Amino acid sequence: MPAETPPLRPDADPPQCALPEARPDRDAGTKLRAAVLGANDGLVSNLCLVMGVAGASMAHSSIVLTGMAGLVSGACSMALGEWLSVTNAREMASKRIAEEERLLRLCPNTETQELIDIFTAKGLSEVSARRVALQLMNDGRGALDTLSREALGIDPTELGGNPWNAAGTSFLLFSLGALVPVAPFLFLDGAAALVASLLSSLLALLFSGAVTARFTGRPLAFSALRQVLVGTLAAALTYGLGTALGVGLG
Repeated sequence: MPAETPPLRPDADPPQCALPEARPDRDAGTKLRAAVLGANDGLVSNLCLVMGVAGASMAHSSIVLTGMAGLVSGACSMALGEWLSVTNAREMASKRIAEEERLLRLCPNTETQELIDIFTAKGLSEVSARRVALQLMNDGRGALDTLSREALGIDPTELGGNPWNAAGTSFLLFSLGALVPVAPFLFLDGAAALVASLLSSLLALLFSGAVTARFTGRPLAFSALRQVLVGTLAAALTYGLGTALGVGLG
């Protein structure tokens, strides 16, 4: 007679091992990365655009018009690209799941063995893996769900997310980032607007770097200053290029 498995005692573990009421979102890091990337794309690309036009000594109205055009065109491009990317990913995932479902009907023995291999690779004994695999095959949907997740790496409940949500989020984040370097030119003029645009953009980059550090584990100062350094170099490069072109074409 097999020995009974001793009961689990979570209370015997240290206090920090207590299960939280709600686990953090496993995709939080990915979502943060996408959010920071979208906002930074808008911020840095429009900062460079505004600095380049300002370096060419164009009129104040031209700088505002160019910055707003960059905001709208960039946001639309990001939204369209995100919509197409997520839609294509969903269609590909659906096709692969449908193929897996077909194989479950046509080749049940082969699929059962694949389930057994998955569970033995995770540490189950051959007997235990076979028992679980057969239970899942009897359930049908359980086998498809497991094979989709473990063999295909696809979550059948999400299929890569909602393309409209992804497009709207990309549009909004890019627009918010792109508005930062343009906003000062809506209220100020001349050198004051240029300085305010640069400073507000660098502060936004400093903030995004600090937020990113909270999730990446990097030192806050390192992450924030890295963002600022990249933004400063990009702005200086385009301002210098705009100045050279303005002088050359003038």
